[in-house]
Amino acid sequence: MKRCAIAMLFLIVTLLLAGCAGAAPTKGEAIVYVAGPLSGFQANTGQTVAGGVRLMAAQLNRSGGLLGYRVKIVSLDDEADSEVAVDVAKQIQEAVKRGDKIIGVIGHPNSGQTAAAMTIYKDLPIIVITPTASEVALTRQGYRNFFRVNAANDLQAKTGAEYLVAKLAAKKVAVLYNDDPYGIDLGKLVGAELKRLGADVPLSVQVKVEQNRFADEVAKIKAAGVDAIYYAGYEVECPYLRADLRDAGLSQLTFMASDGCFLAATIDNADGAAEGMYVTGFAPSPKTSVDQAWVQAYQAVEYRNPDTYSINGYSAMQILAEGVKRAGALSANKVADAIRKLELDTPLGKVQYQDNGDLRTPQIYIFQVKGGEFAQVAER
Repeated sequence: MKRCAIAMLFLIVTLLLAGCAGAAPTKGEAIVYVAGPLSGFQANTGQTVAGGVRLMAAQLNRSGGLLGYRVKIVSLDDEADSEVAVDVAKQIQEAVKRGDKIIGVIGHPNSGQTAAAMTIYKDLPIIVITPTASEVALTRQGYRNFFRVNAANDLQAKTGAEYLVAKLAAKKVAVLYNDDPYGIDLGKLVGAELKRLGADVPLSVQVKVEQNRFADEVAKIKAAGVDAIYYAGYEVECPYLRADLRDAGLSQLTFMASDGCFLAATIDNADGAAEGMYVTGFAPSPKTSVDQAWVQAYQAVEYRNPDTYSINGYSAMQILAEGVKRAGALSANKVADAIRKLELDTPLGKVQYQDNGDLRTPQIYIFQVKGGEFAQVAER
């Protein structure tokens, strides 16, 4: 009798613990794709986002999944190439045709690949949430299944230009931008905002994605006699531009880079020249937006530390999951309608959407490299 009582007590405790953890998913798997650069020169960007998505999915699955389905994350590499991004979208299109149960896509991080892939995604019964793509035109196409968790380039340009002029007293600014649709869009907007604020923009120069030597551009900057530089591009160019400026004796110039440079590689690859530079970002630092328990949970899933846009991937998956829960179905139309009605707290802050898929109150954060780390100095 005593053994039976102990066995019964053990069974009760086990059932109670299982209840606390949430019922196990019972309906099979539902797929969420993470599409972005997972190899090549921007691999860290895509891996950073994917890590956040996987953490949120792991938490969902421990709590019973989504509507009884286990969330399965499938990562697809777009190689930061628009043609490859279209191939990725076609893979997802084929999965839809096969009848695979697909909730949506978290991706693509870059504007060029997002725009290319949306030519296919727009006609599929799935939700697409980009973690960082910021080209203004993306939410002006009438897409009903597209959302982003970040601000667009128009707000980034306005915020960056105002900080340069009003806070840093820039009067004569060189604007450099890479030849990606993102860089071209942002460079044009920043130049216009600087001129609106009364600053002179004597130099506007396009560089190549992945360019790592800037002798000609540095010579032009020196000849222009500017007191500040704005760079619209990625972490695969920015640190080398910064190092070349230092080597040319121009490290005293105020230097601001865009969100594409808000990654650890910008500091790590600048050969010690990153100190003092400013960077705009679409997210607060993980050090200020999540607690140590979140960081440890991320490390347990990814076996690495979170980087700056890990919380964008996490928040995008959180929004998608909440849309499914509110809709009570996996139907893309119902989920999209539910997302447009959300008022949700995320590591990125409170999320509410406009009808076009843009945030109602997007935020831009400004950081300065201090002591080899990004330190937040402003939020707009």
